Amino acid sequence: MLSDIEIAQQAKMKKITEVAAAVGIKEDELEPYGHYKAKISDSVYNRLKDKKDGRLVLVTAVNPTPAGEGKTTVSIGLGQGMNKIGKNAVIALREPSLGPVFGIKGGAAGGGYSQVVPMEDINLHFTGDMHAITSANNLMCAMLDNHIQQGNELGIDQRRVLVKRCLDMNDRALRNIVCSLGGKLNGIPREDHFIITVASEVMAILCLASDIFDLKERLGKILVAYTYDGKPVYCKDIKANGAMTVLLKDALKPNLVQTLENTPAIMHGGPFANIAHGCNSVRATKTALKLGDYCITEAGFGSDLGAEKFLDIKCRFAGIKPSCIVLVATVRSMKYNGGVPKAELAEENLDALKKGSVNLGAHIENLKKFGVPVVVAINHFYADTDREIELVKNFCTEKGVDFAVTKCFAQGGEGSVELAEKVVEACEKENNFKFLYDLDMPVYDKIEAIAKEIYGADGVDYTKEAKKSIDEFIELGADKIPVCMAKTQYSLSDNPQALGRPKGFRITVSSASLSNGAGFLVCQTGSIMTMPGL
Repeated sequence: MLSDIEIAQQAKMKKITEVAAAVGIKEDELEPYGHYKAKISDSVYNRLKDKKDGRLVLVTAVNPTPAGEGKTTVSIGLGQGMNKIGKNAVIALREPSLGPVFGIKGGAAGGGYSQVVPMEDINLHFTGDMHAITSANNLMCAMLDNHIQQGNELGIDQRRVLVKRCLDMNDRALRNIVCSLGGKLNGIPREDHFIITVASEVMAILCLASDIFDLKERLGKILVAYTYDGKPVYCKDIKANGAMTVLLKDALKPNLVQTLENTPAIMHGGPFANIAHGCNSVRATKTALKLGDYCITEAGFGSDLGAEKFLDIKCRFAGIKPSCIVLVATVRSMKYNGGVPKAELAEENLDALKKGSVNLGAHIENLKKFGVPVVVAINHFYADTDREIELVKNFCTEKGVDFAVTKCFAQGGEGSVELAEKVVEACEKENNFKFLYDLDMPVYDKIEAIAKEIYGADGVDYTKEAKKSIDEFIELGADKIPVCMAKTQYSLSDNPQALGRPKGFRITVSSASLSNGAGFLVCQTGSIMTMPGL
């Protein structure tokens, strides 16, 4: 069997101008980066802004195994399957981060015969968006330290600097450092930290900004530090947001590529899902909704993280709503949630599969709370047996949810035709989309709602540090904004070892931060890392 990269290298790609023309993008509305990838200029959305939106299809998943369950692969396969049945579909995906590409999960361009290409370009430097975000973030940090060095007119307390430098690579050695050593000319020594680029607020802001003016305003609102007398200091106070905007002017434009079957795919932005809100950019999704009759997009990790944030944060800010939610499930993830070690997932185990099915059940019930039709995509792996697939089908039937087996990895769009047909049907069903919580609810009530309704927790506990931070942010006006929970993707709880459907647990908020420019409050639970290791 061919590897992903061998399949990708055999792809018969069309020139990006042809791919663009197929969905009505004019040649002068493209900014090509070689023959097979391009930036989409602002003029496309402006020209189509009065056109009726297509249907929005959100793809999410159950709690995954460490290697992932093929959510991006299913998203791409579904887009290809839609085109197989004569539907005009445009796929909207996140860009990969270099860190995970060289880590355990590898690339994020799909797999098998459901990939976006040119795969190597997309997984590596692509069009330079990640580097632009890294540069903008680190310029802000450099200007902040320079302000302190050059007289510190604002009275910034170097012990309360909030923004961190970033790098688009997993590098645990940079998590906690001391900077500005070597004497007076090198600045004021202080403890500092690095995070991965996709965990930065700058990344989140890029993905939520509506245009370059909104981008500049949001960047200016980043809470960068506190003064010695406890007053907040924002990015605009150190006058960094203008220069940051200039660095991001091209990165703000969505990228157009294609699948192995030449289906258009817009890839833009990639905030981490277990740290930030985990969705591709609002601009990319809205552009795809104008270009296609169906926009297939994804949220990060399991639905408890990715879908909840997509629905409660992105949909709220962007003024969009899904017509259907596709929940990716696999036999191996259900066996994993039933207690089977990773090394034994290829062996048939009906008892463990039945035991782990409660995890799928929890995600089905959670998604139904948002009032949107749900379709379970059973992503077929080579080791799945007929008896195992039948058990999952029966479980879906018992739960009263539509389902389809997809063989998109092995068969591409042809293997996703049944799923595509089920999704089209679901998009025509009654849709009573609603948010999980109201913005006017107190912050602590919002956190409790997510913990109880989505995770199944009995309640929420706060460390002294987290409680103090949240109370400070409320005083700054953060009581009327959404909450972004940072949590492990491997469990519905904040304990990655608690698989299946944990009961009788409480969520512990260990720390909190305010993404003031992005517009949400981040609550970190458990031992979430903002700079992963390889």
